[in-house]
Amino acid sequence: MEIADYLVISMFVTFMLFLFMGIPIVWVLSGVGVLFAGIGYFSDMYFDTVTGLDYSLLGLVVNRLFKIMDNWILIALPMFIFMGLALDESGSAEKLLKSLQRLFGKLRGGLAITVVAMGVILAASTGIIGASVVLLAVISLPFMLKQGYDKQIALGTIASSGTLGILIPPSIMLIIMADQTAISVGDLFMGAVFPGLLLGSLYVAFILIYGFLKPNNMPISDQEGDDKLGLEFAIDFFKSILPPGLLILTVLGSIFFGLATSTEASGLGAFGGLVLMAISGNFSFKKLKKISYNTMNTTGYIIAIFIGATCFSLVLRELGGDELISSAIHSISDDPIIIVISILAIVFLLGFILDWIEITLIVLPLVAPIIAGLDLNIVSFGIENANLIWFLLLVAVALQTSFLTPPVGFALFYLKGVCPPEVELKDIYKGVIPFVLLQLLGLVILLLFPAIVTWLPSVAY
Repeated sequence: MEIADYLVISMFVTFMLFLFMGIPIVWVLSGVGVLFAGIGYFSDMYFDTVTGLDYSLLGLVVNRLFKIMDNWILIALPMFIFMGLALDESGSAEKLLKSLQRLFGKLRGGLAITVVAMGVILAASTGIIGASVVLLAVISLPFMLKQGYDKQIALGTIASSGTLGILIPPSIMLIIMADQTAISVGDLFMGAVFPGLLLGSLYVAFILIYGFLKPNNMPISDQEGDDKLGLEFAIDFFKSILPPGLLILTVLGSIFFGLATSTEASGLGAFGGLVLMAISGNFSFKKLKKISYNTMNTTGYIIAIFIGATCFSLVLRELGGDELISSAIHSISDDPIIIVISILAIVFLLGFILDWIEITLIVLPLVAPIIAGLDLNIVSFGIENANLIWFLLLVAVALQTSFLTPPVGFALFYLKGVCPPEVELKDIYKGVIPFVLLQLLGLVILLLFPAIVTWLPSVAY
C-alpha cells in the first residue's frame, strides 16, 4: 500500500472517531477534509511523498459550490419540503386518518393497517419523515394504546410507516441520488413506486398475520369502526381523501405523464399545499412564516452537509480513495451480484451510524461508477441506465433502515419526542425490529426481481 492509501483509511477512521465524539456532521466532514489536505501537503514537503495535496486544492470546493447553487434539480428540495409542511398545517391528513380508522376499525389489526395506509398517503404527498412520524404518533398512538394494542407493535408500526416517505416519491432522497449520479429524477420516481407499495404491503401482511397469531395484542375496539358504512360515510371518506389525492395527482401525475419536470412539479406542489391550507380555513401569515422558516431550516441543513461532503469527497478522490474502494470491492468476488450484495451490506451497516444524507453524498458517488461498469444482465425493458436505477432503489430501501436502526435512527427520536412518559426508548427499539426485517425482505425481493423497479419507467412516457 502507498502513503495515499494509508491516508484514505486514516480519513475514514478519523471521520468515524469525531462523529462518535458528538461533533456535528457538517463540521466533521469539512474539518476532516481540510485536516487531511494539510497532512498531505506537509507529508509531501517533509517526507518526499507524492500525494499532490495542498490547501490550494480546497479552492476547487468553491467551484463545486457554485455548481450546487446553480443546479435546477435541487430547487425541488425546498419546494417539496414546503409542500409537506403545508399539507401538515392544512389538517387534511388528520381528517383522512380518522376516516381510515372508521373504515378499518372492525378488522383485527385494523388500526395498525390504518397507520400503514396513512403512511403511504403521507409519503406520496409530503416525503417529510419527521412530519409523518410525529403526525402519525400524535394522532394514532393514544388510540392504539387505549384500544389495548401491544405497546411495541404500535410503536414499530408508526415509526416504520412514517419512514416510507424516504422511498415513495416525491422523495428528497431520490432527488439527491439523481443529482449525484446524473440520471433522470422522473425515472427514479417511477422506479420507486412499486418498491414503496411493496414495503407497505409487507407491513400490512405482517400486521394481519400478527393479529391472527396474537389477537390479544391487537384487540378490536368497541368504539372505532362502523358496521354501517353507507352513503354518508362514503361521502365523508371522499371528502377526506380528495385534498391529498389531488395534491398527489398534481405532483406525481404531472411528472409521470411528462407534463412537467420534477422541479416544475415541486412548485405546483408547494402552491397546492397553500391552496389546501386556504380551503381548509387554516391559512394565516403566522403559519406561512412558520412553514417558511422550517423549510429554510431543513434545506439549510441539507445544503450544509452538501458543502461538508464536497470538501471531504474532493480530498478523498485526490488521494485516490475511489480507486482504493473500487479495487477493494472488486477483490471480494468476480460475480456482479455478489458485488452488489456486498455494497448493500456495507450501506446497511453504515446506516447504523450515519444519516442517509452523508451516505448518499459520500458513498454513493464512489460506488455508482462500479455498478455502471458491471454486466448485471437485469430485465431492463430497454430503459437507459437500468442497472443504476435498479441499484439506486436497492440502496434507497437499505437506507430506509437507517431511520429505524440505533443509534442514529432519527425516526426513533422523532417518535420518542411525542410519546407519553411511560414509553421508553427500548420499547421503540424492540418495536421496530420486525419492520427492519421486513425492509430487508423487501430488499431481497427487489434484488431477485429487478422488473419491479424497471418496468414502470419503461412504460411511463
